Amino acid sequence: MRNDTSSQADVSRARGVVIDWQAALASHDRWLRTVVATRLREPEAVDEVMQEVALAAVRQAAPLSDPGKVAPWLYRLAVRQSLLFRRKCGRQRRLTNRYAERLPAEDQWPTAPNPLDWLLRAERCQLVRDALERLAPRDAQILLLKYGEGWNYHRIAAHLGVSHSAVETRLHRARQRLRMALAVGEYLEVG
Repeated sequence: MRNDTSSQADVSRARGVVIDWQAALASHDRWLRTVVATRLREPEAVDEVMQEVALAAVRQAAPLSDPGKVAPWLYRLAVRQSLLFRRKCGRQRRLTNRYAERLPAEDQWPTAPNPLDWLLRAERCQLVRDALERLAPRDAQILLLKYGEGWNYHRIAAHLGVSHSAVETRLHRARQRLRMALAVGEYLEVG
């Protein structure tokens, strides 16, 4: 008896295209993690979502006919899996909140301040992180791909499946929004 993966491989071979998903996922792993991290804003959840992305890529029902479209397809898949993860977390949070409301007030412990916030370098990093969190995920994502990963406009355009001019426009607007978010953050710190 044949399994699903071998029949999918046969369909791919019949179309003349064989995509090695393990290699494709490995080559796109770093920037996909950046995309997922900006969508989730929970670094500890990135591995879980990336695992779901890998499973979804391997289980796909209709293989891609154009290997050049692997990166945009993986991008859309990572965004979808991130959204599904956030939905699941929202359900869990609502369930936890329902039970937490039943607990007496003395059982709830206040959170302790982070001692690293006293360091100047950590404070600056925190200001930038806060400003990035106030940005839309799409803006934070393109800024991190450009400046965190060091990608050029052409590479971003190819991986996101948009035009070069769209990347320029998005980056320009994202930089403006980041400047405004940093100015608001500094104002809040001083005030």
